Amino acid sequence: MNVSITARKFKAHSTLKDFINAEVESLTKFNDSILDIDVILSFQNTSNSVKTAEIIVKVPGQTLTATESTDDFNKAIVAAIEKLSRQLQKLKTKRTTRVKE
Repeated sequence: MNVSITARKFKAHSTLKDFINAEVESLTKFNDSILDIDVILSFQNTSNSVKTAEIIVKVPGQTLTATESTDDFNKAIVAAIEKLSRQLQKLKTKRTTRVKE
């Protein structure tokens, strides 16, 4: 599983990268066949400074995406990981029902 982290308009600290890697590793318990994970972090410097995390997960035959915007990168990453875990669980149940038929 390859994890690539892209920070747009800022430089991500190593603590943030370590946090992302730890959170992304939790997705392997839902699907072992994850090929690539792309994490895109962007920062919009407005009056309330919106921070967006987009996570793209590539599994064989499909690409799953989750995007979340909050005032903190850690919150956005956790919320996007929760969305992806639900998507991976749903994908797994679809595949197991297809195999049984």
